[in-house]
Amino acid sequence: YWPPQYVIMGGNTLEPMKIVSTRGMTVDTQEYHPEPRVAAIVASHQHPEFIVNIKETGKILLVNYEDVDNLSVTTIPAARFLHDGGWDSTHRYFLTAANKSNKIAVVDSKDRELEALIDATEIPHPGRGANFKHPEFGPVWATSALGNENITLIATDPRKHKDHAWKVVETLKGQGGGSLFVKTHPKSKNLWVDSPLNPDTKISQSVAVFDINNLDKGYEVLPIADWAELGEGPKRVVQPEYNKAGDEVWFSVWSGKEQESALVVVDDKTRKLKK
Repeated sequence: YWPPQYVIMGGNTLEPMKIVSTRGMTVDTQEYHPEPRVAAIVASHQHPEFIVNIKETGKILLVNYEDVDNLSVTTIPAARFLHDGGWDSTHRYFLTAANKSNKIAVVDSKDRELEALIDATEIPHPGRGANFKHPEFGPVWATSALGNENITLIATDPRKHKDHAWKVVETLKGQGGGSLFVKTHPKSKNLWVDSPLNPDTKISQSVAVFDINNLDKGYEVLPIADWAELGEGPKRVVQPEYNKAGDEVWFSVWSGKEQESALVVVDDKTRKLKK
């Protein structure tokens, strides 16, 4: 986060080639901000560009690196405070949280423009988000939240589902707030939702899992921390990640500095402990 700048480096050597300050005006009040931090950085699939979130100013930069000595930068005003985000299933649209504004900004990386600003409460925190095909609304992207139990589903197909595109089509109710990551896989029918920052230990030490083909059924709770058998400690369960095959989900179990932590591996199909 410090200093307030982004750096373009050589891919082979990681030598700094260009350092650019992020200081500038905020999108809403047009006030000068001396220390805007860089949040998410992703590589465009459409152009030789990096997409750079500037947190406090609420601006998304499309930094074209074809000519590093004469950078071409497209500035897209979005909302404050930009944080993390991920691609839709086509890798054209970048969806990113402006969490303190309770917005999801959608960037069309092909046309280099803001496609939409979508309401999502409370303090959305998607990580990269999760893409899957909704039984009714087609392709959707999901985010959970820090401030409430909402899992917000946004339709992402402007071609075949134009009437629903860039709208919240469903809001699921998870275990509670304090969620950091949602995850699924193209080969899976499961949507996993963590809640490591929830004040209730029963929630922070477990995960919720939805069947994406039967969302009305609600979620199943899996006691990941209990499966780790660590004994004393906070045992916050965080960030489900799939293996390459898509048949295992790995969870981190975070304990205190002086306590043992763990990785727990769950069979995605059976939702049972593997190791």
